[in-house]
Amino acid sequence: MSDSPVPILMYHSVATAPNDATRTLSVAPEAFAEQMTLIGGLGLTPVTTADLAAGWRRRRPLPARPVLITFDDGYEGVHRHALPVLAGHGFPATLFVSTGWLRGAHDTGGGPDTMLDWPQVRELAAAGVEVGGHSHTHPQLDQLPDGRLRAELDRCTRIVTEELGAPPVSFAYPYGYSSRRVRQAVRAAGYAQALAVGNTLAHRRQGPYALRRVTVRRGTGAEEFGRLLEGRVLARDFAGERVLTKGYALVRRARQVHRKATRGRV
Repeated sequence: MSDSPVPILMYHSVATAPNDATRTLSVAPEAFAEQMTLIGGLGLTPVTTADLAAGWRRRRPLPARPVLITFDDGYEGVHRHALPVLAGHGFPATLFVSTGWLRGAHDTGGGPDTMLDWPQVRELAAAGVEVGGHSHTHPQLDQLPDGRLRAELDRCTRIVTEELGAPPVSFAYPYGYSSRRVRQAVRAAGYAQALAVGNTLAHRRQGPYALRRVTVRRGTGAEEFGRLLEGRVLARDFAGERVLTKGYALVRRARQVHRKATRGRV
């Protein structure tokens, strides 16, 4: 059924020797290859973010047992290590780029490890990888004032459009955080769907601007990966992370309220 839950996998770096900043959320190339083989062996059908959202929005049938393979930020290993594996299986994927982190004319120098350059991004797009937006400098968008929020989204959108010849239609929130204001801004910037984190399976009822993903980490073994794809034991595997995420979100909202109240007294 088109309304059945779907696993949306969130990868970051695929690297043999990640640095300290990316180690936890990196995946070894051998592990990534094993995980893609497992997806094929289980009979899952990878689709892009745009395809899933369009199917749910228009209530069109999706392929049997869909799964999404997504990458955040724009690490060079996605081209070096992940692309050959994806191509070998014929799997599409979605890459969400922070345009100010990619090597080239728009580079702000903020990338936490070796990042993609635009020729590599174009090769990924030509190979069937959907390229989506992930902001320009990867800030916590819900902490930005309206003007800076719009600037982050608009600059990312403009650069991707200029470099690839078509505007991005899918977005992923940096750090997985959003708010109603951020979601409205993402929609106003021209994106048709956006992904959060949440570490649960995605459901149509979450809405096109709050689809949830599950995190694949360096410590994700084959058994846990299989449970993740099947949607089993996710509550146990990610309960601690969800509590921390919710708690941090409450802390950040409280800080926002405090800052506004303080400015009001000045």
